[in-house]
Amino acid sequence: MANDNLYSGDSVKPVSVEVSNGEQVLEIEWADGHKSIYPLFGLRKNCPCVMCRGGHSEMGTYEMELFYVEPTQHYEIEDLQTVGNHALKISWNDGHKTGMYRWELLRMMSPNKE
Repeated sequence: MANDNLYSGDSVKPVSVEVSNGEQVLEIEWADGHKSIYPLFGLRKNCPCVMCRGGHSEMGTYEMELFYVEPTQHYEIEDLQTVGNHALKISWNDGHKTGMYRWELLRMMSPNKE
């Protein structure tokens, strides 16, 4: 039986997480060998917090095209913290630090498809 949810379980466990503010990317290597490279602009603009999403009714909606456009603003990651075994909390240079990016969400948003 095939796994109905590709973005759950052991496949979404990160092996490494690296930030390059100079190259404007966050890179995650996953336990299954997949590597995701997120442009910081798209990652910041897709922050999953209720404030950034525009209210509770917009939770779970994302603008994936923002990973593929020319950035209109420069963002840097000042700090990364893991939240238990399920999320990554990012502190941005614009002062925003309330978004928790669940591992499943990050894998689902990966600009680099399997």
